[in-house]
Amino acid sequence: MSNRFKCPSTWLSLVAALVLGLSSSLVLADENEKAISDRLTKNIPGLSVANVRKSDAPGLYEVQTSTGETVYATENGDFLLTGDLLQVTDSGIANVTETRRATRRADVLAEFGASGVIRFPAEGEEKAVVAVFTDIDCPYCRKLHDEMPKLNKMGITVDYYGFPRSGPGTASFKKYESVWCSDDQRKAMDAAKQGRQVAAKTCENPVRAQFELGGQIGVTGTPAIVLEDGNMVRGYVPAEKLAEGLGLL
Repeated sequence: MSNRFKCPSTWLSLVAALVLGLSSSLVLADENEKAISDRLTKNIPGLSVANVRKSDAPGLYEVQTSTGETVYATENGDFLLTGDLLQVTDSGIANVTETRRATRRADVLAEFGASGVIRFPAEGEEKAVVAVFTDIDCPYCRKLHDEMPKLNKMGITVDYYGFPRSGPGTASFKKYESVWCSDDQRKAMDAAKQGRQVAAKTCENPVRAQFELGGQIGVTGTPAIVLEDGNMVRGYVPAEKLAEGLGLL
């Protein structure tokens, strides 16, 4: 029998050393993450750090802000890098930052939930669901809405989240609230998107929460189409192109 099976104490010591080393590295990582968060919060007024984690690039930490932005910091937080982190792979260039953004978008949307959306459901079998942050007065949002029948016939459910770009308290914002508070939301949305008058209504509504949600996940313009995997399509795309990108054509 091999000697290595005759010395269990040696193996126990080795395992203990490995576990201790692993624990130490985890503690160090946590200390670095806390130190970076504390340093940035202290020295950059108005910055709210949501999360700090090791990035895929050795020596760099990924910093997520509460507004959905991503920056990179060195271990001591003395140096910051902005922009997307790209990785050279055997199949080409991969955008590491955008992949992380997509994951975060999907997680944030899932946590927020679909309660309060104005839904235009797929006809027949539902093949995909997209979240669309929309502004009633945005011309390209209206152009996309004109293709709603096509999207629904292709099996795509559209969940509208309110993102009136002019912000709370504005005429456009109140218009979206009136649509949401209507007895028939889809009918009111159709009318509003066609430029027709919608009766002014007020009620407890999620429009402001949806507007803030858009800011959290990086919506800067409308329409912003968020796919189920968290990837975002910025701006108008024809129904056929969207279906093609979803793998439905």
